[in-house]
Amino acid sequence: MSRFSVVSVILLAVACSGAIAEDATEHALALTRDDATLQWGPCPPFIPEGCRIAVLHGDPAQPNSDIFFQVPGNFHIPKHWHTSAERMVLVSGVLRVSYDGQETVILRPGTYAYGPAKLAHDAYCEQGEPCTLFIAFESPLDAVAVEGDSE
Repeated sequence: MSRFSVVSVILLAVACSGAIAEDATEHALALTRDDATLQWGPCPPFIPEGCRIAVLHGDPAQPNSDIFFQVPGNFHIPKHWHTSAERMVLVSGVLRVSYDGQETVILRPGTYAYGPAKLAHDAYCEQGEPCTLFIAFESPLDAVAVEGDSE
């Protein structure tokens, strides 16, 4: 190994050890959709009453935040899009999701779904149990209503 390579490896190891030490101060976390410590708040105004959001980790105004998004059964989520891509796992309920130009998919508990940034979509939580969706956002959280969604 050349002298340059050895120095590079040492510098990388020192930089990584500082990052590891910094991250070690963060506390681990485990929450369920029914956790009494969750602080539920309202959804954007274009989504009908009954929708609520709980921040699980991070700051929704910053990149990389995680939320629970919950709506009651028999509930339509109007067409909208996000600046960020979404990585989702359905926790409860049965949710039909329709992205523009794609066939509707049915999410059941445990289903992972990925929603590309800026791709308009709407959803319907079927009658019965509320739909609780875990969503990880890469960019700050936003939701932009698509005008003319009449469902």
